[in-house]
Amino acid sequence: MRSTVFTCCAIALAFSSAIGCRDDSSEMERIMAQRQVALQEKTRQDHLGETVSLLDQYVVLNEQKARRQIAYHANQWIRENAARLKNSADNNDDATIPKIAQSLGEMIAPDAMEDKILRPEFTTDDVPFLRDANTFRRVVAWIDSPVRDDLLFADWLAGLRKSSAENADSDDDLTPMQIDRLQTAMRLFDWTVRNIALEPETLQPPTGLQIPPMPPGIPFEGPGFRQSDYQTLWRGRGDWLQRCGVFTQLCMQAGIPAAVLATQSDETGRRTPWCVGVLVGEQIYLFEPRLGLPIPGPNQTGVATLAQARKDASVMRRLDVAGYFDYPLSRSDISQSVALLNVHAETLAPRMKLLESGLTGDRRMTLWVDANDWAEKFDAVPGIAGARIWEIPTINEIYARGMELVAERDPAFAFWYRARFAVMESNDSSANNLAKGRWKHLTGQFVDDEIEGESGARTRYLEQRAPEFEIDDLRINVELQKQYGLRRELGVEPAQYDAQLRQMQDFMRLGKRTATYWLALVQYDDGRFETAHNWFTKRVLDQDQRSYWEGGAVYNAARSSEAAGDIESAISTLKTDRNVADHGNRLRARLLDKTLPTDKPESSDSSESESTATEEVTDADAE
Repeated sequence: MRSTVFTCCAIALAFSSAIGCRDDSSEMERIMAQRQVALQEKTRQDHLGETVSLLDQYVVLNEQKARRQIAYHANQWIRENAARLKNSADNNDDATIPKIAQSLGEMIAPDAMEDKILRPEFTTDDVPFLRDANTFRRVVAWIDSPVRDDLLFADWLAGLRKSSAENADSDDDLTPMQIDRLQTAMRLFDWTVRNIALEPETLQPPTGLQIPPMPPGIPFEGPGFRQSDYQTLWRGRGDWLQRCGVFTQLCMQAGIPAAVLATQSDETGRRTPWCVGVLVGEQIYLFEPRLGLPIPGPNQTGVATLAQARKDASVMRRLDVAGYFDYPLSRSDISQSVALLNVHAETLAPRMKLLESGLTGDRRMTLWVDANDWAEKFDAVPGIAGARIWEIPTINEIYARGMELVAERDPAFAFWYRARFAVMESNDSSANNLAKGRWKHLTGQFVDDEIEGESGARTRYLEQRAPEFEIDDLRINVELQKQYGLRRELGVEPAQYDAQLRQMQDFMRLGKRTATYWLALVQYDDGRFETAHNWFTKRVLDQDQRSYWEGGAVYNAARSSEAAGDIESAISTLKTDRNVADHGNRLRARLLDKTLPTDKPESSDSSESESTATEEVTDADAE
């Protein structure tokens, strides 16, 4: 063996002598330098990857520690890439506060505004914003698929694509890419409506609760601001303004400009939101979260544009349901609207732009928006009388801080304020399990990952559904109490401990009903429509399992029937007057009725059919 090696070396030496000697020292230095750089890259910590990884695990981490670590890794990434970023197009050393931020001047002090936008480094205060963006982008990643198409508008979208192909050179038709964006927006809207159960605009506090003094103009538990967009998404319920917030946040992560449209009083200047406008091409398409529908276009076909609603009075008039509901706005009322952009001050910060520039592939998320550019594009559309930042997110921050301060001083108020969602937001193991299931649900991980040993949303939710007899026995079964980690502490009176056990029973029942409802939603999003219908009707709407999910269950049961092809059953369910969503449900029933064969039996709701016929005659006379 040694002789063989010696022979090879001798041959190599002779060969090098034959071709002549050459000084390769400079080439060797270059290679060694490249190797050194590659070695440094391998040993350097992937701070950007750590940032995203921690955001993905946020729900199971200690919040304060997670905030510090995320801020640290984001700052380290910027420091390590300082030289590259300084020469990049994303860098802006001379950054100033964007003009549109002035619309928040009444609610944010100048020094606070400057800190939020122009501060060069990340702090723990930035982390909730990063968490929110990461959560919304994870939702968008899986819901933009044909399973989420609203079948009411399938033929209309197909018609748009056909017209675009036949008139490729026409400026009047949307391009295929624009149609794709519109379809994505429609999927995001439909998912929002199905997954954010509608609450009333104002919630009534429980009897006996001492209402704290509120700042002027901010009513207790008022519309829109009583929870953040992230909380609305996480809790799966909110009023129609909070639906606006979730939908526009999803659109932002999909790269689609969207704004809340509001009328403005000539006398007081007060702005009143009425729908969400999605900008596609040079048109604004109208989506009404309160009704749970895109506003139907002329002849109740497709999605109306703002231009159509301003021109054709029937577009707004047909939002009435004769004998049941009158829509509060007409064509003249919405002739001029203000576009309200749902962005936080941090969305305008250069540091967010720099961080976003490093997020590619699966890590990609929208952290920064050129809000001035969006405002100009909305303002250029006829019928838009200016654009500004929506004040609701800022009011929510003020409101949340006020509620926390009151909770710190008043134990009774603190119990009410925190106990409402403790079933999934406390440190209790049961709540933590439900929270893990919710994260899996929102990120589209329905089934178990056997390789990683991780339970999917289905398993997590099923584990939350304790048998009723077990919940009933909790107060009398000591062994069962031990299994749930419950024990009577020294000094605790029997009556007090029994009250704690009753409270635990309430949490367990709420957790079970919540898991049941979300499990039904998972079945729908997995394309198991008949199974979903059974879960909504036989479990969520069970008379012995009453919960605040009933309204959402009625709507989703109808949607499950619709998706399974049973249109008449869907119509019948939508006409079940039970909740705050009845107006929109009736409108959807009317649209579904138009899809049935013309020789079907006459609709039981003749007043709606007569109303439509009368409108058609009126519109014809007007023309």
